[in-house]
Amino acid sequence: MRFSPSFLDEIRDRVPISAVIGRRVTWDRKKTNVSRGDYWACCPFHGEKSPSFHCEDRKGRYHCFGCGVSGDHFRFLTDLEGLNFPEAVQQIADMAGIPMPQPDVQAEKREKERATLLDVMEMATQFFQDQLQTANGARARAYLRDRGLTGRTIETFRLGFAPDSRNALKEHLAAKGVLKEQMEACGLVVHENVPVSYDRFRDRIMFPILSSREKVIAFGGRAMSPDAPAKYLNSNETELFHKGSVLYNFTRARRAAQGADGAETIIAVEGYMDVIALHQAGVENAVAPLGTALTENQLDLLWKMTPEPVLCFDGDGAGIRAANRAVDLALPQLKPGRSVRFALLPDGKDPDDLVKHEGRAPFDRVMAQAKPLAEMLWSREAGGGGFDTPEKRAELEARLRQIVAVIADESVRRHYGQDIRERLNGFFQPQAKQGGGRRDFGRDRRGGGNDRFAPQGPRAAGAGSISDRLIRSGLVKGHHDQPTLRESALALTIVNHPELLQQEYDEIAVIDYDNRDLQSLWSAVLGATAAAGTRLSRELLIEKLEEQGFANLLKLLDQQIRNARLWTATEQAAHEDAGDMFRQALALHKRAKALRWQKIELEREIAAAAEAEDAEGIDALMRALQEIQQEILRMENQDAIIDGFGVLSGRVKGSAGSSAG
Repeated sequence: MRFSPSFLDEIRDRVPISAVIGRRVTWDRKKTNVSRGDYWACCPFHGEKSPSFHCEDRKGRYHCFGCGVSGDHFRFLTDLEGLNFPEAVQQIADMAGIPMPQPDVQAEKREKERATLLDVMEMATQFFQDQLQTANGARARAYLRDRGLTGRTIETFRLGFAPDSRNALKEHLAAKGVLKEQMEACGLVVHENVPVSYDRFRDRIMFPILSSREKVIAFGGRAMSPDAPAKYLNSNETELFHKGSVLYNFTRARRAAQGADGAETIIAVEGYMDVIALHQAGVENAVAPLGTALTENQLDLLWKMTPEPVLCFDGDGAGIRAANRAVDLALPQLKPGRSVRFALLPDGKDPDDLVKHEGRAPFDRVMAQAKPLAEMLWSREAGGGGFDTPEKRAELEARLRQIVAVIADESVRRHYGQDIRERLNGFFQPQAKQGGGRRDFGRDRRGGGNDRFAPQGPRAAGAGSISDRLIRSGLVKGHHDQPTLRESALALTIVNHPELLQQEYDEIAVIDYDNRDLQSLWSAVLGATAAAGTRLSRELLIEKLEEQGFANLLKLLDQQIRNARLWTATEQAAHEDAGDMFRQALALHKRAKALRWQKIELEREIAAAAEAEDAEGIDALMRALQEIQQEILRMENQDAIIDGFGVLSGRVKGSAGSSAG
C-alpha cells in the first residue's frame, strides 16, 4: 500500500522519535536533556558500554557515532525489529492515535492531481526565471541589482519576473498542454467577474515559495509599479498552499540549523527581501511569514526547528506592536525548554539595511542583544510608568498575574510567577538608607517621620509608598522573612543528603520556594549538582555553596532545624529517614501552594460575581472559599513535618544537636 507524504508527516510529527526508541533503550541520565528533546543511550545496533547513540525530537532523527547507523521513526523499526515498511507505519500510527488510511481511489486520484499541480508550478517558476533575463525583465534586474543582490543569490532563490501582460503565462502553460482548470487550481490565473481568466501576477518580481520538500507551492510577487494596489501579492489558498502554515525559506533555514556548523537558532524576520539579504550576508538561518502576522502554526514550525527561535522586528511603533502580539501568541504555548526571544532593530532600519553596507556584523550585534520573552512582557506592562499610587501598583500586579495565568504548562507558569515576584519586588522595593541597615517602615530613624519608601528604577520619581495590598501579595510576600520551617527542612535535607536530588531530580529540581534567599540557594545547589556529576557529595556541595557566599544562610538553616529538633533533616539522619521525611514535607509544600492559588482564583471569581450581581454564584463561591481557608488554617496549625520518622537514625528525645555524638 502506498502512503501519502502528508499522512507520514502527520504521524511522525505526533510521535516524538524518543518515544519510539525509548521502548528499546535506557536513556543515559547524565547526557540526556529531556526538556530540549535531546537523548543519548548505548546503541541498540551494536554492543557498547558508553552511550554514543543520539536522537533528537525536533529533527526526528537518530544517529550512532559508534557504528554510524542513522534514520527516522520508520527506519528504526524496520532495521532493529525487522518490520516491513507498512508494519512500521502501522505501529507509529497506533502510537499517534491515527487510523491507517483505507485504500481510496479518490484519494489516490487527488494525490496524482497534486503531483501534476506541482509540475505546473515548476513550469511557471521556470517561465518567470526566463522572463527575468529578457528585455522585459530589465527594470526588474536593475531593481534587484540596486538592492545589492548578486546573480548567485538570484539563482539560489530562483527569483523571476512576471511580465506586464494579462495572458503571457497562461498562453505559455497552455502551449505545454496545461489545462485551464489546473492553472486555476494553482492560483496562477483568476476570473474576477470576467468570463475569460487572466494572469494573476503581472509586472512583478516573483519569489517562489517552497514546501518542506522543496517543491514550489506558491508565489509572492513584488510590484514594479508604484501605483499598484498591493505592493506585495501572494498566491491565494490552494490545494498546495495554506499561507498560515508555511514559512518562507523554511527548508534552507532548517538545513543551516542542523548542519555540521549549525546555526544556534532560527530567526524570523518580516519579509522575503530581509531573508534573501541576510542569506547573502551569511545569515542562512532566517525565515519569514508570508505577508501576515506570525500565526500559531508558523510558531509551531519554528519550535520544530529550534527550542528558542528569535523573532526580529523593526524598532518603530508598528514593530513594537507586532512584537507584543507575538508575546501574546507565544505565552499559552510555552513549555519547559521552549520559548522565544525578541530582537528589535534600530528605528527605521530593517535587516536588509543593516547588512547592505557593513555585512552581517551589525545584525549579529542586534541578535546578541535579543531579549527573552519574560523581559518583553515586563517592558510592555511596566514600561509605561505612572505607578505613583497604591491602586496603580496593585493594578500592575493583578494584570501581570492575569497574563501569566494563560500559560498552559504548570511548571512554566509557576516559574513565570516567580520571575514576576522578583521583578515587582525590585521595582517597588524600599530604598535602603545609605550605609546599609534595615529601615523602620514609614519612619526615618532620625525621627523625621518622612516616608522614604519609593520605587526603584526609571519611574521612581513621584512614586509613593508601596501599597499594603502589594506587601501582602503572594507575588512579593516572604522575601524579607525568615524561611518557614518546612522550606528550611526541604532545602537543608538536600544539602545534607544530596543523593536524594540525584535519585528524583526531575521532581525535586522544580521546587518553588517562597523565600527569596532559598530561591538563590536552590539555584546554586542545582548548578553545583550539575557541575559535580558523579563526584557529588555533601562535603563538596557545601564547599561550593560556601564559595558562593551561602555560609551564613546554611548556619541559619541548621540552627533553625536543630532548634525545632527535626533530626531527619540533619546529616546524622539515615538515608531512608531523610528520604521519607523529605517526601512528606514536599507533599505538604505542594498542597499548601495549590491551596493558596485556589484561594486567589476564588477571590477573583467572587469579585467578578459581585460585579455581575450574581448573588447565587457568590454564595457558592464563598462556601468554597471558606473550605479552602479552613484547610489552609489546619495546615498552618499542624506540624509541617510529620513526627514518627528517624527510627533507623536512632533518634532520641532532646535537641537534634544533643545526639550528634
